[in-house]
Amino acid sequence: MTKKSWLIVAAVLIAAVQSIFAVNDVSADEIRHSFLGCGKANRVVIVGEDGKVEWKFDMPASDGWVLPNGNVLLALYGTKEFPNGGVVIVDRKTKEILYKYKGQQKEISTVQVLPDGNYLVAELGPQPRAIVLNEKAEVIKKMPFQCQKGNAHMQTRMLRILPNGNYIAPHLLDFAVKEYDPSNGKVVREFPTDDRGREKRDWPFTAIRLDNGNTLIGCTNGNRVIEVDAKGKIVWSVDNDDIGKKLIDDACGVQRLPNGNTVITSYHAGGDKVKLLEVTRDKKVVWTYNGMNAGFHHFQILTTNGKKLENNLMK
Repeated sequence: MTKKSWLIVAAVLIAAVQSIFAVNDVSADEIRHSFLGCGKANRVVIVGEDGKVEWKFDMPASDGWVLPNGNVLLALYGTKEFPNGGVVIVDRKTKEILYKYKGQQKEISTVQVLPDGNYLVAELGPQPRAIVLNEKAEVIKKMPFQCQKGNAHMQTRMLRILPNGNYIAPHLLDFAVKEYDPSNGKVVREFPTDDRGREKRDWPFTAIRLDNGNTLIGCTNGNRVIEVDAKGKIVWSVDNDDIGKKLIDDACGVQRLPNGNTVITSYHAGGDKVKLLEVTRDKKVVWTYNGMNAGFHHFQILTTNGKKLENNLMK
């Protein structure tokens, strides 16, 4: 072999090695999430970082959490057993229902564990209200919502407790997120979402109080997420125009990750379209999930690249 031939072979080998390392670098930097997903068509699933379904519970749900012991807390849509929706805790291993509350009106939209171990629930119907359930699934507290009563399904969604003990509730057809004092049911703050006009259908679905005091809001059919300050001024937002692709299709569930990125659902997405996407503060898409045949109402990111998220409650 001539010297020239050796040089050619050496160049090919070097290029191959560089290519291998480049691929490994990309793989090492790739974001991988596992998550709990809740919806009607998909039911309830836990999806691994490889994109495969690891666990499934065959009941429709709008909200859910993986508890510290591994069991799953869910707010159920109406079924034969729970005609007006309900709240359940499901044994992760056996899928046995360990705890149950049957809705007393038309629908149950959300549930959250409170610091004292009780459960905060949004119950919709003629008298929309926040209720607190104890460990025996008994109603121990009630607080009426100040929202429209004509459409129960659209009264509120992701009801949450705030660090100060107040409740925050997104009222879809009222185009407003309201912060309530649960001791008297009074609205202490309100954040409107109709700044673009109500024809945009920026119905608020999820409202998260961030550590900096701002509130992150998923605006469903408006296909955008906004972050507002204490006075309701929009200080950050993201929509399809910002990311350059039509990836957001009904921004229902939203979660702010510890690294400051935001994960968003596309509930109306079907087929192989993107169902979940993660965007950075500068609106760069860094992760997507397009599995399953339908979108999720809400979700909970559980792990990232093999590490459990220590703070995954901002959802």
